[in-house]
Formats: sequence, C-alpha cells, structure tokens
Amino acid sequence: MAVLIASVEHGSPAARARIRAGDTLVSINGREITDVLDYRFYIPDTKLILVIRRADKEKTVRLHKREFEEIGLGFDTYLMDKQRSCRNNCIFCFIDQLPPGMRESLYFKDDDSRLSFLFGNYITLTNLTEHEISRIIEMHISPINISVHTTNPDLRCRMMNNRFAGERLDILRRFVEAGLTIQCQLVLVPGYNDGEELQRSLDDLAAYAPQVRSVAAVPVGLTKYRDGLTPIRPFTKEEAQDVIRRMTAVGDAMRERVGSRVFYPADEWFILAEQPIPDAEFYEDYPQLENGVGMLALLREQFNEALDVWDEQPGGERVVVASGVAAAPYIRELIAAARAKYPTLNAEVIAIKNDFFGERITVSGLVTGGDLIRQLQDIAMDRLLIPANMLRQQGDCFLDDVTVEQVERALDTTVEIVTETDGEQLLAAVMNKQ
Repeated sequence: MAVLIASVEHGSPAARARIRAGDTLVSINGREITDVLDYRFYIPDTKLILVIRRADKEKTVRLHKREFEEIGLGFDTYLMDKQRSCRNNCIFCFIDQLPPGMRESLYFKDDDSRLSFLFGNYITLTNLTEHEISRIIEMHISPINISVHTTNPDLRCRMMNNRFAGERLDILRRFVEAGLTIQCQLVLVPGYNDGEELQRSLDDLAAYAPQVRSVAAVPVGLTKYRDGLTPIRPFTKEEAQDVIRRMTAVGDAMRERVGSRVFYPADEWFILAEQPIPDAEFYEDYPQLENGVGMLALLREQFNEALDVWDEQPGGERVVVASGVAAAPYIRELIAAARAKYPTLNAEVIAIKNDFFGERITVSGLVTGGDLIRQLQDIAMDRLLIPANMLRQQGDCFLDDVTVEQVERALDTTVEIVTETDGEQLLAAVMNKQ
C-alpha cells in the first residue's frame, strides 16, 4: 500500500528533493507508509530515505533536515486514508438517538485507533486488525483510550450487538502486558452493566493497574428519539449512590496499592445521587475531564481561588450565564459567593432546558442555539456567557447549526465564550474584566 501526495510545501525539504504533487509515498527508511501514524512515527529523524513512485517507476530520495522538522508533504485527508466507522450497534449509542435533519457528519460513528492516539477519541477494539495491534505495541502508542463498558465477554457482546466484542477484550490484556498506558470508560446502563456487573468490571480493570491509569464511569444518555431502540430507563437516585459507593471503595483501595485513585465517577452521578461534588483533591490530576469527571470541582476550585484575591468592583452590566440543567445549581453557588463579596454584581445563572434532545439530557455540552434563543428571548441582558462545550470543536456553531452570531442577533446581546473548567475566566467574565 502507498499514499498519494496531494501537495508539496514550497521551500520544504521535500520540495528541495524535487518531490511533486501526484507522486506516491511508498516508504520511509524502509518502512511501508499506510497512514498518518506510520508517517508521523518515522519522519522525526534527521536523515530520511524515501521511496517515491512516479509514473509506475520507483526512485529513492534522501532527505536531510532538522529533528522534528516537517518534510513538507500534504495529503488529501489528515489520516491519509478513510476514517474508520464503528462496527457495533450498541444499545446505548447516542448517535442512534439523534433527531433527523442534522448535518451529515454528526451521524458518523467513528471507531478509529488513530484518532484515539491523535485526539483522545475512545475505541471499542472491535475494529483493530492484527497488523494495527502489532503496530500500536511496536510504536508504544500511549495513552490508548478504550470504551470497555463491561469486562463480561457475553454481556459486552449483548450490549454492543457484536458477537466478537467479548473476545476483543483480550487486546486490552495484550496492551497491558506491552506496558502501554490505557484510559478506560464505562457507559453504564441500568439493569445491564451496573450493580454486580459493574463490580466485576472494576475488579477486573483494577488488576491491570497501573497500566490502566484511569477508568471513568458515565451514565447512559437518553434523548427523546428512542423509538424502535432497546428500552432503557434512567438511573434512580439509589442506583447512582450505588455506583458512587462501588467506585469510591475500589478507588480508595487503589490509592493504597498504586498511589492513585484510578476509578472516577462522572459528575453526573453525584448530581443524580444528590450528593456533594468531591473536593478537587479527589480527582488528583484530572485524568478524565473529557468524560465530565471533576469538571465542576475544577471550576469551583479555580473560581474560589480567583475570588479570594479579586480586588476590583464589577461592571454595571447585566450578565446572564447560560448552563445545562445539571450544572446550573453549582454555578449559582459560585455566583452567589461572588455577590456576597460584591453586592452590586448583576449576574444571573439560567438553566437551559433541553427541548431539542429531550429533558433527560441535562449537560451543557448538548444545549443548542435554538433552545438558547427560545428560552432567553424575554430576558434582558447586556452580555450572555456560554461554556465553550456548547459549541462544536471549531467553535463556530451549536449542534443544531445555529451560529453564535445568530444568537447575538436574536437576543440583541453580546455572547462571550468561557472554558467550562476555567473558574478564573468565568469570574473575570462575570465581573466584566477580560
């Protein structure tokens, strides 16, 4: 296999070696190049021998460059081939619960090991070939982010609707034995992989520490678009308390054994259980923030630290902080603390009910622009603060394709975007000092 070169940067080492767009990259230093991982792994060297194919003839090109300097080749796609889609049909898949009419890219289910390494995406292991497994071990790619869900092979097959899902757990063992660092997630579904099945998964994964560096458990997300899908109910308060109890107990034991908690319930569990969010120390170095683990604790810690040293009066503008329903009470506590120190602060937190996906979706990251406009259209404000996770990765629009500019026009206000875990930035925005 070889990769077509789409462009060559002017003045680059590749350009100086007279490599052209339309050539095909066959190998680097004797290693076949099939995708971005191969390419990125082999180009840091200062001396490279490239085999280039042009018009069915191969030639050898020698490059000399600075260490880690880019050689100047461009390809049609970042991955240098097609992104790999998921082969599973999980009973809890969020994409299956999306409403019709959204942009096409949102319906794509990725399960690509290269994106796990490059961008932190989670993979199920069901897509990996033996070549890819061996390459990950040889390159010592870490961390690998794995969606485990359960360590019971039969249950994993049933939950993922893939008859090979159970046996693929053996790849996790191979990665552990190779010394790779692994981060795991468990999407819990009541009546399936909670309770004693959760305990089994926790105990099995605990045996893999410290190679398994962290394990996050998150509750299944349920939208109102589940017609024809496996019936799933939400977790009860008591079930959420059980999840916290089990994960905390195993985490306490892991701190004694390996010096790290390893197991972390997502913030949603504490909200469902009506229990306080733990202090920041509970989350150590926050290894699973992307799974909503410790976000509220980090926000609170940074906000309070910044408030302790803040010595400027707030501006006179009326500020509205928009939040998902789940986080709103916690953000209100922060604003109340700021108002206790500065009584003239004119700020309000408004929880945005998720009409787009359904009221069971309470996280800020799934609030849409349309819901913002409809629920805030009668609220007077000078500035609207929203967390960055309400917007897609490019930061230009919400999940319903409404843009920030459209929200500003509809509400006749200025929208300011605040990092959802940056308490100091939130305080500065509320106090009208950027």
